[in-house]
Amino acid sequence: MDAATTDNGQTLYIDRTDGKKGSKAPFYVVYAGEEAENRWGYYCGHCETFDTAMDSMGRVQCNRCANITKADEWDAAHE
Repeated sequence: MDAATTDNGQTLYIDRTDGKKGSKAPFYVVYAGEEAENRWGYYCGHCETFDTAMDSMGRVQCNRCANITKADEWDAAHE
């Protein structure tokens, strides 16, 4: 795993072997510890930021470059 530091100085670990396909680039799983016990969130592979969010449908979106994944689950009633 690759170690990286957030804007506030926290060291996080990016697992580039685990992630989700995004519209522009993959989102990689991020852990708070090197042992990969505490999952922290996602890292945008397109603009290389930790500034990501997940909605209730499981979509991950980068807040900086609008890279986004498809929902893990969906209901046709919402379309």
